[in-house]
Amino acid sequence: MTLTEMITVFLIAVGLSMDAFSISVASGGIYRHLHLKHGLRMAAFFGLFQAVMPILGYLAGKSLESSIRCCDHWIAFGLLTLIGGKMLYEAFKIREVESKPNDPTNLAVVFALSVATSIDALAVGVTLSLITEHVFTAAAAIGVITFLISWCGWWIGQKLGSFFENKLEIIAGLVVIGIGLKILLEHLLHSR
Repeated sequence: MTLTEMITVFLIAVGLSMDAFSISVASGGIYRHLHLKHGLRMAAFFGLFQAVMPILGYLAGKSLESSIRCCDHWIAFGLLTLIGGKMLYEAFKIREVESKPNDPTNLAVVFALSVATSIDALAVGVTLSLITEHVFTAAAAIGVITFLISWCGWWIGQKLGSFFENKLEIIAGLVVIGIGLKILLEHLLHSR
């Protein structure tokens, strides 16, 4: 994996983990009576799903690779812009999530939250098929980064409440859109 690919995967991983981070901060802040094992369980579920979904998306993208080669840069740009836009939208809706929290001690709730926060990773997996051949390394990095960021979110929620999460999700959304724009511009500039 090249340095550019590693940086791109890292930034995508951080961007993808912001949904999980926001839920972790909100849950940690609202359920301050919970223990370390609850935060670790939530972070582990988020990390696992964020690692598996890109692989599924990658496999789908690879099966379509020959048919989309002519416009792959536009697809990557479009998907990452939609994901980044969704993050920006959700950053402003975070108070709504905090007012109706889900109990993170319930395994069914953690499972549902993990699926919901990893849908973006499925779309990113399609994009990964267009930018790297090292999808398993990328997926592992996304999973580990999501675990660590979710755990930090839980800790921040336990200690400080939910002051920071929407600001970080705004930054993450802009970063993901920027990555999509970078992919598009690189392709357009190299094709001239």
